[in-house]
Amino acid sequence: MAITTEQLRRAFAAMPPGAVPGQPGVVEVVDEPVPPEIRQRLDAGRRPAAVLVPILQAAPDAPLRLLLTQRTAHLRDHAGQISFPGGGLDQGEGAIAGALREAWEEIGLPPERVDPFGQMPQYLTGTGFTVSPVLGFVQTPVVLTPQADEVAEIFEVPLDFVLDPRNFRQETRFYRGAWRSFKAVPWGSRYIWGATAGMLAQLASIVHRTSEHA
Repeated sequence: MAITTEQLRRAFAAMPPGAVPGQPGVVEVVDEPVPPEIRQRLDAGRRPAAVLVPILQAAPDAPLRLLLTQRTAHLRDHAGQISFPGGGLDQGEGAIAGALREAWEEIGLPPERVDPFGQMPQYLTGTGFTVSPVLGFVQTPVVLTPQADEVAEIFEVPLDFVLDPRNFRQETRFYRGAWRSFKAVPWGSRYIWGATAGMLAQLASIVHRTSEHA
């Protein structure tokens, strides 16, 4: 059965945006050896960050789609990976404001065209960030422009596919000097892995758990 906007709102009725999520967060395993720059960040304390999980519906009866970005290859963190628009929070900035600001800066998504409806528990990445994922419906049509220094490409994927538990894999690869384990959810030629796949798995668990008890 296709995931609907009503189903998503129902799943996050108890986790509205801006509220402190009442569920424990997800902590990625930090595989050894830890690169020096990440060790320094972990020792100094994780940096707070937020991402926007943008969901689009082209027409009332159309399947929901998820907006993602391909990061440029020269970035310090998560270079070349598929990610949600987002980044580190400014001092005193809340998760919603930070997620909307980053989406505007990275892909030109106007904040007024986003309807935030939920916030997942924090996701602690193995690279030293504490990420607050904010979910929002995006009013369509919308014209987006990638920020060339950070975003190589903007694209959409079917929400039903990337939230289907059968499409997730647990994989390993040699990365930054060690064999590392991570979640992945490949879609066509796209390889969604790492923190983005981990947050999608978290979202899938919340949505499908709510559906089972509806």
